[in-house]
Amino acid sequence: MYIYFSALILLTVWVRMAQLQQGGPDEKEKTTALKDLLSRIDLDELMKKDEPPLEFPDTLEGFEYGFNEKGQLRHVKTGEPFVFNYREDLHRWNQKRYEALGEIITKYVYGLLEKECHLKKVTLPVDATESEPKSFIFMSEDALTNTDKLLVLIHGSGVVRAGQWARRLIINEDLDSGTQIPYIKRATEEGYGVIVLNPNENYIEVEKTKAQVQLSSDSSDEPAEKRERKDKIQKETKKRRDFYEKYRNPQKEKETVQMYIRDNGSPEEHAIYVWDHFISQSAAENVFFVAHSYGGLAFVELMIQREAEVKNKVTAVALTDSVHNVWHQEAGKTIREWMRENCCNWVSSSEPLDTSVESMLPDCPRVSAERNKWPSNWKNNK
Repeated sequence: MYIYFSALILLTVWVRMAQLQQGGPDEKEKTTALKDLLSRIDLDELMKKDEPPLEFPDTLEGFEYGFNEKGQLRHVKTGEPFVFNYREDLHRWNQKRYEALGEIITKYVYGLLEKECHLKKVTLPVDATESEPKSFIFMSEDALTNTDKLLVLIHGSGVVRAGQWARRLIINEDLDSGTQIPYIKRATEEGYGVIVLNPNENYIEVEKTKAQVQLSSDSSDEPAEKRERKDKIQKETKKRRDFYEKYRNPQKEKETVQMYIRDNGSPEEHAIYVWDHFISQSAAENVFFVAHSYGGLAFVELMIQREAEVKNKVTAVALTDSVHNVWHQEAGKTIREWMRENCCNWVSSSEPLDTSVESMLPDCPRVSAERNKWPSNWKNNK
């Protein structure tokens, strides 16, 4: 509570300064005194009293967590589930800790895809140079050569990566609930080739150099005098913003620039790229998709861009809580008709599994997934 009390005092001083600046010489003298008082307060030291450094382990062992035989994340000493509020009244620090653990879990799932599911990691773009940003997907050894059937998995938006449905479920429930591993294993057992897309891996982040930061502020074509006035206002605004930011976010993160991956800069681009270079080239007579949330939107965009190819190659599509919209995406009548015959969208509902759910859109049927239980029997959509 010390930090909140201190911040309140300083905020009061700042407001008083603003009021005094509107007055005469006496008020301006008081303003100068208040500024001097503020300059004596070390904000960094003040914040250190409350927020620990944003430094976290880079392994599950370092976090003292591990997955048990049921695939549940548990503390290695207490056996307790993951605790988000590790430190009281430090939501930002707890969130950063959660995100750090999530990154470790992402790499852990990648490992499971290779070791347990026997998938291989394939770099994108296929002709990437050594120096350019890269992404990757996972596929089974027979993904392109299996002449019978191929299963393609597309997750939703957000922090999830290849092999995951929901990070929250992995951490709070278990690996079977939050990853695509049960789908992959069952597909393999039943003779499917498998391709796992990675639609959220669209760019890499690199720290901005001083030159890049300077360039971003000096790139205007405005007259020098106007630019100087504008820069002065921006500097004053930034100074005030930084003053408060030092309380809210004392451990300011480094400025970064996003370097997008060629032809894979969005989930939609990624889906089309993987279709063009892998799925359309596969020998499978029947291709099946399972797409969750934004993955459904990416599939519809793929249909719009490659309608004839998709109709010729894809047998059925299982969507789960898909956020696609045939009106906003401007899907044509022939696409909507094909979706009615070949797609089904399982949505969160209190109705029993597979019960028909009313839809406002004239595309594929919607049925109940029985609250948040997505269908494990994806073959029912054939």
